[in-house]
Amino acid sequence: MAFGQQPHNGDNQYPYGQPQYGQQQYGQQYQQQYAYAPNGTAAMNAQTAYSYEEVQSAKRTSVTKVYGEMTIGLLITAVVAVFAQVSGTYIAFLQATGLIGVILFAVIQVGMAVYLGARIMSIKASTARVMFYVYAALMGFTLSSIFMVYDLGSIGLALGMTALFFLVLTMFSLTTKMNMLKAGPILMVALIVLIISQLVLSFLPVSGMTQLVCAIGLIIFAGMTMYDAQQTRALLSAYEAQGPEMIKKVSIVCALNLYLDFVNMFLYVLQLLGSRD
Repeated sequence: MAFGQQPHNGDNQYPYGQPQYGQQQYGQQYQQQYAYAPNGTAAMNAQTAYSYEEVQSAKRTSVTKVYGEMTIGLLITAVVAVFAQVSGTYIAFLQATGLIGVILFAVIQVGMAVYLGARIMSIKASTARVMFYVYAALMGFTLSSIFMVYDLGSIGLALGMTALFFLVLTMFSLTTKMNMLKAGPILMVALIVLIISQLVLSFLPVSGMTQLVCAIGLIIFAGMTMYDAQQTRALLSAYEAQGPEMIKKVSIVCALNLYLDFVNMFLYVLQLLGSRD
């Protein structure tokens, strides 16, 4: 059967059994099946409830794994950022390459994210995980530049506030009946407008506009966090029938999306509240 194809009635003309099974045979099978159950209805209800609990438990476990992968990515980013700053590696890199090096790193990161999202169905789950960790390491190397701009107190405060904000948004989105998936197209348009606005401000700085754009960016990525949290649950449910390997792949992509939401919110909080050295 092709990927994602559902069976139709034409594949089996007798969806409830083969035609050679008569009513007498069916009755005998029914009696044999429940011969050891004094209350057949109760046994069926118990089995159904057990299966439902198993499914729900599996879904919760899958969602937990996604956030676990995201956390590992954030830890890799933090460790690499601190190491690059303490060792002076990032400064030496900038001195050797200049602006070209910064642009090259940005292109590599964007390329890896796009490739991972586009090829996730054709690569192995282990390969996707390694790519995600490498991406997180590259992000950490780039983010080590914040230590040259902001003091440690501001960075720690922004990190703590972002973690709390992210947790509240995630818990709300996974428990509310509000469907954030409908807001996906609106959030994507807003994100594109935000990126264009930041590019324009980088060449034509306007007094006071940077803070406004950061505030708007924080709101947009708060919405993206809620959207990606619900999308994670929806994708895991949609692909759970494809097997563990597919679930692992989907988990990596979902972890990458949530990772990017967290990092962007952290940067906007830092720009809004941080004290510069």
